[in-house]
Amino acid sequence: MAATVATIDAYIASFPQEVQVVLETVRQAILTAVPGAGEAISHGMPAITLDGRAVVNFAAWKGHLGLYPLPHVEGALAREVAAYRTAKHTGRFPLGGPVPYDLIGRLAALIVEQRTLAGG
Repeated sequence: MAATVATIDAYIASFPQEVQVVLETVRQAILTAVPGAGEAISHGMPAITLDGRAVVNFAAWKGHLGLYPLPHVEGALAREVAAYRTAKHTGRFPLGGPVPYDLIGRLAALIVEQRTLAGG
């Protein structure tokens, strides 16, 4: 993981080029899925925010990309996410294979939707 950084740009820049591409693409997928989103560093990793609250954090590790939290999912989406879920609210996407950017964007949008429905 990157050393303590102040911005998402600095976080991404601290990784090798091939990981930077993945991180930037994940960032853009989430920003596209969450209109009006902001950015911050939270818990030492990039956070995409909405109304000042983190929607989702992402981080690069030795062999995978972590996404925190994963929303509650059911049906076909649950089956799609199952391959990446490592804990109740944690996703792990291998850096050595294709990263499902569309899925990551859909999960971020679902977090916002679930938060809105819950009144928060």
